[in-house]
Amino acid sequence: MKKVSVKKGDILQYKGDVSNKIYSVEKGLLRTYSIDEKGKEHVFMFAPEGWIVADASTINGPADLFIEAMENSELIVQDNELFVKANPIALFKRIAVLQKRAIMLMSATAIDRYESFIETYPNIVQRVPQKMIASYLGITPEALSKAKGDRMRSAKK
Repeated sequence: MKKVSVKKGDILQYKGDVSNKIYSVEKGLLRTYSIDEKGKEHVFMFAPEGWIVADASTINGPADLFIEAMENSELIVQDNELFVKANPIALFKRIAVLQKRAIMLMSATAIDRYESFIETYPNIVQRVPQKMIASYLGITPEALSKAKGDRMRSAKK
């Protein structure tokens, strides 16, 4: 286990890297994402303070995801096997968030997806570009703007 400081924009992991690291965010914000064959980014997950991020595609195999610092960040980097043994609750929290997200992407409306995002990540809405939130939600930036507008109009009623 070691503490590291990273700068905004630093890539901690590239697709194809062989990694068995888990990053615990003490301060700052990370994101994981993939890039499809057309060059489009797809945000998989955000990791603000108190969250963990890793690529679990294969143990000690090539990574499927990029991991990037969205802000200057302070991290604890651990070997994944040691982390799992020492922090099972954090791991279950991550699994629960991912399960909820998978179900949401299969069935929820754009406004429901945005509501779920706000519930999951209440402190990062202003810290993340809208196009990345839209990517995370699996909708276009235009659909996100519409969902936010619909949400504001329904709140005023």
